[in-house]
Amino acid sequence: QVQLVESGGRLVQAAGSLRLSCAASGRTFSSYCMAWFRQAPGKEREFVGAVNWNGGVTDYADSVKGRFTISRDNAKNMVYLQMNSLKPEDTAVYYCAARNGWYNVQASGTYLYWGQGTQVTVSS
Repeated sequence: QVQLVESGGRLVQAAGSLRLSCAASGRTFSSYCMAWFRQAPGKEREFVGAVNWNGGVTDYADSVKGRFTISRDNAKNMVYLQMNSLKPEDTAVYYCAARNGWYNVQASGTYLYWGQGTQVTVSS
């Protein structure tokens, strides 16, 4: 069992930066693939980025590649999403998610555990 709590979301101006954090509980955190998803009003939840169990492998959505960086600190049971060059279209609720294995990581349905989300609003 893993519990996830996101933080760090707020209102930010376009071109600005923001770092989201996800605090995880549970002894097996270091074995999980961790990911960030987001959902804008009226839209489907979409994949943002994922990191494998040791932080050595990452995957990103094309829309954030080169601007966002996902990382993890297994000693602290934390996952981060560094977001740079933010755009108004990045406005959404951002969710942290966890699962086993590294396959089809962009599919939200494969994730076992979810946080409650944190709101990011980018103003133009």
